[in-house]
Amino acid sequence: MTSSLKLDLLSPSITTASSLKPQAMQDIRNYYELLGVKRDASADDIKQSFRRLARKYHPDLNPGDKAAEDKFKDISEAYEVLSDRSKRSQYDKFAGFWRKKSTKATPNQPRERADDDDDFSDDFNTFIDRLLGRKKASSNGNNDNRSSNSDAQTDRNRTTERRNPRGSAEADRPRDRNTFAEAQPLLRPKNLEAELTLPLDKAYLGGRERITIQEDGRSLEVEMPPGMISGQKIRLRGQGIAGGDLYLKINVAPHQFFRLEGIDVYCQLPVTPAEAVLGGFVEVPTLDGLVKISLPQSITSGQKLRLAGKGFPGEDARRGDQLLEIQIVVPKNLLPAERELYQKLRDIESFNPRLDFTLS
Repeated sequence: MTSSLKLDLLSPSITTASSLKPQAMQDIRNYYELLGVKRDASADDIKQSFRRLARKYHPDLNPGDKAAEDKFKDISEAYEVLSDRSKRSQYDKFAGFWRKKSTKATPNQPRERADDDDDFSDDFNTFIDRLLGRKKASSNGNNDNRSSNSDAQTDRNRTTERRNPRGSAEADRPRDRNTFAEAQPLLRPKNLEAELTLPLDKAYLGGRERITIQEDGRSLEVEMPPGMISGQKIRLRGQGIAGGDLYLKINVAPHQFFRLEGIDVYCQLPVTPAEAVLGGFVEVPTLDGLVKISLPQSITSGQKLRLAGKGFPGEDARRGDQLLEIQIVVPKNLLPAERELYQKLRDIESFNPRLDFTLS
């Protein structure tokens, strides 16, 4: 703390240039600069800036970081002053008074004086302590304590009367408020919700995924468990506001040919007419890669085949199934030899799928 300013008064209104000491004697903290706002900032601008900085430097979010704790104390003090219209006015007057004092005076230049009702002779820390109603312990004896307490009470009464000339209820409100307590409602633990869309293969395999929290811009790297499905929520303890939790809702993006229903995976399996009639081995895509299966003979479109244990992981480490829906695909462009064979097949085939059609 810097020492208080001493003025050698030559007359009630004249001060020599040598008696004015430079601004360094008043280490005035720039509360506007601390909160990153302009001097004409609105109350909403001040509040929003404080909330943003408080989330960044709150001790709960920076455990063991002394610099962050000190920064939080500074911005809390700045907000306590600037968020109160009366305190902000007093602070602006004090800062303006000593800014003028920092300018070198010349002989016979009239001395700058504060308003009759304002006493700005204190150093900045004393001024702020009095403005915020902070009490200072005295190291003097009992008599000095009584005298000091009496003087302090007189100063407080005089300050209260200046702020409340009409004797409003503001004058009776306790001034000994704690900055952390006042800021606490703004930093009450709050749970957050966010959504994360994953490609199906990522949802199946799990792994690390980076997300950004829109409320405060934080970036988090989350270890995703395998087998995530749409609608599932993950709870991240302590990753909300001021120690609250973050609930991450999972959405699984549509896949090119897989469709997820619960923990079962569905897909269509296209086959040729010859494969549908004769059966045989074909390769099928699964979440674990290509596998070869044996098609039964005379399979039809829409028929479903089940691959047990090829779906998503479920409870008790049990996996769902993969269901294959057969889709017979007719070729559009035939080679001459293929067309000739189809022609021969039609000439000799005995199967007629319209045999049951009858006219009534």
